[in-house]
Amino acid sequence: MAAALSTGVLAQDVTANTVVATVGDTEITMGEVIIARTNLPPQYSQFPVEVLFEGLVDQLIQQQLLADASGAPSARTEYTLSNERRALMAAEVITSIAETSVTEADVQAAYDERFKDAEEIPEFNAAHLLVETQEEAAAAKARIDDGAAFADVARDVSTGPTGPNGGNLGWFGIGAMVPEFEQAVTALEIGGITEPFETQFGWHVATLLETRVQPRPTLDDLRPQIAADLQEQAVTARLDELAAAAEVTKPEAGQFDPSLIDATELLD
Repeated sequence: MAAALSTGVLAQDVTANTVVATVGDTEITMGEVIIARTNLPPQYSQFPVEVLFEGLVDQLIQQQLLADASGAPSARTEYTLSNERRALMAAEVITSIAETSVTEADVQAAYDERFKDAEEIPEFNAAHLLVETQEEAAAAKARIDDGAAFADVARDVSTGPTGPNGGNLGWFGIGAMVPEFEQAVTALEIGGITEPFETQFGWHVATLLETRVQPRPTLDDLRPQIAADLQEQAVTARLDELAAAAEVTKPEAGQFDPSLIDATELLD
């Protein structure tokens, strides 16, 4: 507060139009300093605000000195400013639409609609043992039929990477396994054990441990994506309205040589 009083300018007295510096007859305002700050890369946030303030004012002063020395703006500058102004104004409208067009009720309704007719997707938790020959698979199956625990037999004989953990494959969905394996496992009841069957990897015996329905994404999971989709739809709808209400002309086919987009010499 003492520092603010010593300069004669209190924070509550400053507006975006407050002049912070002048270069000749050109005024540099607090609003311009604020915009310059928003354009700084994130790493500048590590600097104290007083350092940033002084640096930004100096930067704007230097830019104005150079701008004054350049004379009238070049054609390239004028076209650039025109495009930038158009883009910034369009971005403000898009931001306004995004902030006002989508409610929580809209997101909920879109979520409900997305899953209204969605089918339940099954998932399977299975274990298997893998050996090289049918005879080895049959011998392993016989041990299990005689009362040996599937996991113990898998640890003893399986050559696959899941052997050390009793052959447990964890949860998987349709399409995750080779067709022969998927067909054998999905035909089982929970606790059932297949007869030996062959795949490209060798001979298997498998058991189905559990089944479940694939968990559905929650509203919180999908909220950002759904909101973004609805916002995009709202922007597109607004553009269609504006285009329908305006007189818009476009180049006719063949009217201009498309390669002219690279003709930067036209700007000189």
